[in-house]
Amino acid sequence: MKFIFPQNYNFKSKLFGVIDYSTAIFNVIWYVCIYLILNLFIHDWNIKIFLLISLCFPVTLLSIIGFNGEPLIYVFKYFINYLVRPKLYLYKKY
Repeated sequence: MKFIFPQNYNFKSKLFGVIDYSTAIFNVIWYVCIYLILNLFIHDWNIKIFLLISLCFPVTLLSIIGFNGEPLIYVFKYFINYLVRPKLYLYKKY
């Protein structure tokens, strides 16, 4: 069976069909950094697990749900670019 894809079809490979690879790598780096920081400062396992879940779960949700199909890294890049160079996008008509 042969499938015919149109030329303008944008095929994106994703991990498990949900998260694109750049976002998955960003998530793993974020989780490892948070885990290492928590290991340095906190020794109680209950607090460590609570903080790990509290800091990693929102990033995971944003990665899965996303912003209209945009990868999470691009969203952070756009946000940082806007903070560095804010521009006025809505103009008043007089």
